[in-house]
Amino acid sequence: MTVGPGYGSADMTRAQMRASTADRDRAVELVTRAYTEGRLDKDEHDARVERAMTASTFAELDSVVIDLPGARPVAPVPSAQPQWAKTNSLAITSMICGIAQLMFGPLATVPAVVCGHMARSQIRRTGEQGAGMALAGLIMGWIGVGFTVLVVIGAVLLVAAATSGSGVGG
Repeated sequence: MTVGPGYGSADMTRAQMRASTADRDRAVELVTRAYTEGRLDKDEHDARVERAMTASTFAELDSVVIDLPGARPVAPVPSAQPQWAKTNSLAITSMICGIAQLMFGPLATVPAVVCGHMARSQIRRTGEQGAGMALAGLIMGWIGVGFTVLVVIGAVLLVAAATSGSGVGG
């Protein structure tokens, strides 16, 4: 019984391969499941978890779980989605809205900022791709907000100057 890829093979090269954090986590899940089923006592559970977390190769991980039921081959499931589908859609929206400000002005500013913040939050939670796009959309959105504020302040000052100038002459 093995934990990493190439399950069930007695291949020496697989046993010497370095284990990833995900592989160690799978081993800990198996040990914890065995503990909750009453197959291990607390001390043995703690010792095996420690060994699994410090294991560097598949051989070390295999030795932690080899005698536990349920330690059958569970290969990581490859994603059926294309690579581009893993990018957060709000990040894409944020970047598009940030770029669209050039054509539509401040209409796209608020969606760029809102979608950018929401995308960054989702990306941190789910681990999706698109952090750079979300950040780019967010930055462009905030630049758009700043530019819009400057234009409004300039217009107010221009109207105030025109109004005060016409009252002096009369």
